[in-house]
Amino acid sequence: MRIANVAGRTVLAHGKEPVDVFEASGGRFGPSPSAVFERWAEFQAWADTEYGAIPAEQDADWLAAEHVGAPSPHPRQVFAIGLNYAEHARESGYDLPTTPVVFTKFPSCIVGPQHELSLPQGNVDWEVELVVVIGANAYRIDEEQAWAVVAGLTVGQDLSERVLQRSGPAPQFSLAKSFPGFGPTGPVLVTPDEFADPDDLEIGTRLGDEVLQLDRTSGMVFGVPALVAWLSHITPLFPGDLIFTGTPSGIGMSRTPPRFLQLGDELVSHIEGIGRIRQRVVGSYAVPAPPHKTAAALAAEG
Repeated sequence: MRIANVAGRTVLAHGKEPVDVFEASGGRFGPSPSAVFERWAEFQAWADTEYGAIPAEQDADWLAAEHVGAPSPHPRQVFAIGLNYAEHARESGYDLPTTPVVFTKFPSCIVGPQHELSLPQGNVDWEVELVVVIGANAYRIDEEQAWAVVAGLTVGQDLSERVLQRSGPAPQFSLAKSFPGFGPTGPVLVTPDEFADPDDLEIGTRLGDEVLQLDRTSGMVFGVPALVAWLSHITPLFPGDLIFTGTPSGIGMSRTPPRFLQLGDELVSHIEGIGRIRQRVVGSYAVPAPPHKTAAALAAEG
């Protein structure tokens, strides 16, 4: 099954035209994606019965329309995994992690697959990622149960402003990765059973004709089942939550010389069996300097 968000309404991408879930189910499911995720197992059983025999549409023209939104537009939690591909860890100057490196992106940064991006002044980098969408309440589950609580997979970009990320006495990962538009996802959510092997998908991104990143998700240090299970032992996972599972090598910060997004760039990211997302840089804006205190002021307060 492949589902999308069209103008805030859940649709099935089966056949040449989108199927509005709320209308097709007689008001039983939807209309919003969030409402569907809350009853995911029941919804999936209905969709399989009613539309399972109709081929899913992978390249429908309507999926490139601007009104196609994020498959899960209002997640309660957005997790992100760092250094989860061996070559990316090396290009970033780190050893392979022995446990998952986890940070968060704020839900307000989540946008759809076709997005005109205005950049904060600084150095904005790209990171194509496989994004997991949770489809059930999950707490303290085993790896063998993990795929059963995954609603589906989608394409994401973990955009990052590197100046803010490296400012201060400790890295500012969450802030630097949560500007408006820094979490584009889409164009569809694809259920795991659509893939011959959901653990081994081509993933990549390019600017124009230049390929910036290209790898396979089988190269992740910690795969989807390990991440879902481990996170669920730390905090409950909820329907619609997102997990950005990490990026392959080829980011701008690690190039010689470093390279970052510029006005007029169009970033195209893809994952095999899911589709493509596009971000076009159309403007920029200034960000005030953070509040600052001198060492003398801190000493006087202490």
